[in-house]
This record gives sequence, C-alpha cells and structure tokens, in this order.
Amino acid sequence: MSWQENAETASASPKDQVPGSESAGLERKARIALGLYGVLAVLAWLTLDGTVLVDGRPVELRLVPLVVLGGLVVKTLLALKAEKIRRALIREREEVLKG
Repeated sequence: MSWQENAETASASPKDQVPGSESAGLERKARIALGLYGVLAVLAWLTLDGTVLVDGRPVELRLVPLVVLGGLVVKTLLALKAEKIRRALIREREEVLKG
C-alpha cells in the first residue's frame, strides 16, 4: 500500500469505514504482537544461560528478558481491553444520541 493510499484511508470519514473493522484490526495486531512475544520468549529461554547477581542473589539470566516480555504482554492486553471499552462507550453514546 502506497503512502497516498494510506493518506486517503486515514482521511476517510468514520461513516465511510466499516463498523468494527478497526477493532478487528487492533485485535489482529495484538495477536501478532503476542505471538512475537512468545517467539522471543522461547528464543531467550533457549539461547541464554548463566546467572547474574541481583541484589546479592544469583538469578538465572534467562529470567530477565522473560520478565520484560511479560510486562510487554500485560501492557498489550491492557491496551487492547482499554480500546474495547472506549469503543463500547462511543457506540453507547451514539445510540443515546440517535434516540
């Protein structure tokens, strides 16, 4: 898709867009992100070895990226849930305004 097509799509009014298509696109992106986090977690687990000292205690090195990836998973899931709530509120407001 060229930048011109992207610009035309972005400038299209909300009435021109299919309802719910943004939500489906967001869910698809979240699934892809979660899958990639899983791939990175497996690669980190299989490739990292050894221990590091954290606050004077030995910690397996492979746990460090898993904790970071876990935080990214939580952030992704929270963002997805927040967007679903926002869209539900917008739909609710539109229904109230319609009568």
